[in-house]
Amino acid sequence: MNVRQWIVVILMIMLNALDGFDVLSSAFAAPGISAEWGIPRSELGVVLSAELVGMGVGSVLLGGMADRFGRKLSMLGCLLVMAVGMYFAHSAGGVATLTVWRLLTGIGIGGMLAATNAVVAETTSKSSRSIAMALYVIGYPLGGVIGGFAAQMWLLEVYDWRAVFLFGAVVTAVMIPLVALLMPETPAYYAARRPANAVEKINHALRIFGKQLIAQLPEISPTAAKPKVSDILTNPRLRPVTLMLAFGYMFHTITFYFILKWAVKIVADSGFSQPDAASTLTYANIGGAIGGLLFGFLMKRWHIRAPTVAMLALGAVAVTAFGFGQDSLWGWRMTAFFAMFTTNAAIVGFYSAFALGFPAYARATGTGFVLGIGRLGAASSPIIAGLLFDALGNDQLLPVSAIMAMGSVAALILFLLLPLRDADADVGDKPTDPNVPV
Repeated sequence: MNVRQWIVVILMIMLNALDGFDVLSSAFAAPGISAEWGIPRSELGVVLSAELVGMGVGSVLLGGMADRFGRKLSMLGCLLVMAVGMYFAHSAGGVATLTVWRLLTGIGIGGMLAATNAVVAETTSKSSRSIAMALYVIGYPLGGVIGGFAAQMWLLEVYDWRAVFLFGAVVTAVMIPLVALLMPETPAYYAARRPANAVEKINHALRIFGKQLIAQLPEISPTAAKPKVSDILTNPRLRPVTLMLAFGYMFHTITFYFILKWAVKIVADSGFSQPDAASTLTYANIGGAIGGLLFGFLMKRWHIRAPTVAMLALGAVAVTAFGFGQDSLWGWRMTAFFAMFTTNAAIVGFYSAFALGFPAYARATGTGFVLGIGRLGAASSPIIAGLLFDALGNDQLLPVSAIMAMGSVAALILFLLLPLRDADADVGDKPTDPNVPV
């Protein structure tokens, strides 16, 4: 791993941090939105789910774009969509308008996540990949931490909830030239797609990364079947990986996003100010960042399955414990901290499984499909919690938390059954010539 490879990884961490802030911006703004427009929790749940629905759509539709047109071009387009959505969200005049712009922002975020995950997998060495992937995933809560401090100490103190979205739009726009200047297209993409002058394009990236150049690509047999991105659902070896990852991730996000989307509102309703309530989510994301980083070292020693299963089990316990409630602000902060410590560590396990389970020619498509299905859980999480509060009562936090924690339990069962293998090394499972680099 040379300096330029780590620069690309750091850039992907920054983009994931940006995604983290963009998604959580509605949670930071939730108390202000509720106060200004006087909407019930069930209606607020729809607003909080809007960008998550968009993320599901964007992951499926735009994830395939990264495999077809390249990781870099796809990310630049997604950043533009995100910047536009965040900017117009800050000037929304009602729930319907805000929901539309949050939906558009989510579409950009969904496509971005599929591409950035593929870039980390394709620009890192095998020995450094688990740590790089852990660092990449903790960018998400890191964005929540930075955004939380910005919201708590500046945006919500000096301005109102609209400033949170405007701040996100500005930061998103700044990332566009950074991606354009600092990130080369990955060699794995060119090797899989084989555009005109593929060898020259691959060597350009290899030269940037300080690696040995190649003279040519292996020839493909005229009778060999061409790899298709649809293999994630039609290939008998890839299909179970795709479906178990998709539905396992979907169930876990039901639990994961309950804390992310409702913690601020729950703490604010327990008698704390809006900035103090926002600080709970900040500490939750600190827990997520620490948990994700430590999990990377666990994977380096024990691979993926056992640490992920352990964190899914502990995450279900921690989210249930959040439901007991707290009398002090620090009590809320610590319970949220441990809930995100465990649940985000499990997210690292899922993202590492994405990189391992899909070959390069369909990596962004496979990741995008899994994220898209997963976002059904993420999008439904705030709505399910809102409906549970309406049905059981706003003071029934413990039963609501216990029900929402069951998502991680379901994910644990599917992850135990997941057939994990290195798709790039397992060349016999791909409908292509064994000599074709992936």
